Amino acid sequence: MNNPNMAAENPPYFISDAYAGSIVYPPGGQYGPRIQNDLQLVLLHTGSMMIYVDGVAHQIPIGNVVFLKPGHKETFIFAKEEETWHRWITVTPESLSEKIVKEFESLPLYIPISDKMNQLTSLMLAIHRDHSEDNHDVINSLGQSSILLYMTECRKQYISKVHPAVLMAKEIIYEKFNEELSLKDIANESGVCSEHLIRLFQKHENKTPVQYLWHYRIERGMELLRNSGLSIGEIVYRIGFKTTYHFARLVKKHTGFTPTEVRKQANCLYDRSV
Repeated sequence: MNNPNMAAENPPYFISDAYAGSIVYPPGGQYGPRIQNDLQLVLLHTGSMMIYVDGVAHQIPIGNVVFLKPGHKETFIFAKEEETWHRWITVTPESLSEKIVKEFESLPLYIPISDKMNQLTSLMLAIHRDHSEDNHDVINSLGQSSILLYMTECRKQYISKVHPAVLMAKEIIYEKFNEELSLKDIANESGVCSEHLIRLFQKHENKTPVQYLWHYRIERGMELLRNSGLSIGEIVYRIGFKTTYHFARLVKKHTGFTPTEVRKQANCLYDRSV
């Protein structure tokens, strides 16, 4: 997972519709093929379910919830010898940015169903049974919450599987990113050697600790560019860069724009919103 912290953020999309359902398939049931158009959570309670996503088979264990994303071809094959019961939540976003699509695609296909996910699904189904148009906004909010809950629970699973040295190193980076911080410094405070820390980061983050540090500095710099009146020179100093040239080069690489252009874009958005 590329960004487990995203679960704590507000999702950058709006919900136009959401609903929940429950169905029992007879032995030998099948559904599809279909093209997935929405965000969908499928909770498998009994029986068995094989999902082909773009031709790749995934056997879903009982007691797991599957996260299906738009744009994929799907076919469902259910148990041959017994009934299969599953429930689902479908969420229709108005639009999805390229960034959020990448974030969704980075999440695991399925995780265990939590009590909270079960309760949220049951609540949506109960509200649906009221058949009241006044509940539309409530259902949409619960649908959006279900996606956030899935993301949050993915993050918890991610943390439980990550080596403690990586978590420690990231906390050091978050706390001291604006100081002179070398790979050796991070490794020493994390309790492992530099080479081992590099291997752990490449496994869990797909980048080295130093790459992670510079990426974090850029993120903090972008926040200050967009949300503060600090000069670029002051921002460079606050986030641990040595020169404005180095900062500008990495911002350009990261966004395609210069720091001045990033700030102007943020100001234009602010002007249109007031």
